[in-house]
Amino acid sequence: MKRYIPFIMVAGLIAFGACKEKKESKDIITTKYVPKKPQAPIAMPVDTKTTHITWLDKPYTIQIDRVSDDSLKQVKDENGQPYFDNRVSVTIKRQDGSVFFKKVFTKASFSSYIDDTFRNNGILAGIQYDEIGDRGLEFSVVVGMPDALDDVFVPLELVIDRQGAISISRDDDMDMLDYDDREGDFDEEGV
Repeated sequence: MKRYIPFIMVAGLIAFGACKEKKESKDIITTKYVPKKPQAPIAMPVDTKTTHITWLDKPYTIQIDRVSDDSLKQVKDENGQPYFDNRVSVTIKRQDGSVFFKKVFTKASFSSYIDDTFRNNGILAGIQYDEIGDRGLEFSVVVGMPDALDDVFVPLELVIDRQGAISISRDDDMDMLDYDDREGDFDEEGV
């Protein structure tokens, strides 16, 4: 029995040592935040949309082309990342191919409808055909912050009447979303 006492004592010490509660560290270990260095200027992809409509009982083709323009003033996001601004051309052709309307728009085309924040830091994100309204052909215009993840923008409405004259106003309807392209991309809070 005397031989077993040292083994029993060692087993007891191990048992009591194993039941000891571990100290929890309140230190949070993480990597140090290193802000991204701005890259070369970012350009939105070239985009062309063609729509065929019947207006005033005649067929028309609307073509909208958006391209980045390095001759326009670059803008920067909140991280200092530079972006190229865009120019958008709207061309409306009759059935015989003759041009009814053609104009190139830049952010400066809408400067009287946007504030200094968007004049200095925003880009012309795009123009999209909406519908035929009482006043003519209605288009949605978006001037927004260049960061693709940012939802800060000014919606405008561009109307081209039957003489080819344009009128611009703030768009409170917000019907410029292309629901086919953004299907399933909506948050429904509170539902």
